[in-house]
Order: sequence, then structure tokens, then C-alpha cells
Amino acid sequence: MAVNIAIPTALRAYVGGQSSVDIEGSTVDEVLTNLTTTHAGLARHLRDSSGKLRSFVNVYLNDEDIRFLDDRGATVLAAGDTLIIVPAIAGGY
Repeated sequence: MAVNIAIPTALRAYVGGQSSVDIEGSTVDEVLTNLTTTHAGLARHLRDSSGKLRSFVNVYLNDEDIRFLDDRGATVLAAGDTLIIVPAIAGGY
């Protein structure tokens, strides 16, 4: 099953400029792994050297932060689900 992933502006260059991509997978972790395999340039922005999701990258399943879900990355996805990647942005005045 394909899941739609919303890509933030700062990372769109790594997915051909697209604002969202459809990626196959049945769990959050599987979809994110397939995303970083299909679009390898994203891997260093989303995962640390051990392969874990970087602490400053937030991922939402529909409107819920996956950090607060019981199964987190093992959460099973349903048809129509959307993952939203929200990297922390720092700076400004």
C-alpha cells in the first residue's frame, strides 16, 4: 500500500522538487526506510549515523506526532494515511 508523505520545502530538492511523494509500506518505519532508499539524498537529513530518526525531525501520522503513539515506528498504516515530515528550523532574529 502506498502512503503519501508531505515533504517540507527545505527537503524538496531531494525528491525532485515535489511537495509530496507516495511511498510503499505498511508501517511508519517501513515507509520512512523506503523513502530514504528511494530518495537517498534524504537519508542524511532524516537519519543519524546509526540509522535512527534524527531528534530534530518530527514525523506526524495524519495529525499525531509519532513520538506519542504507542507503537511509534511500528505503527501500522491504513489506506489514506499521510505522513508529514517537519524538521526543526532554527535561526531568525
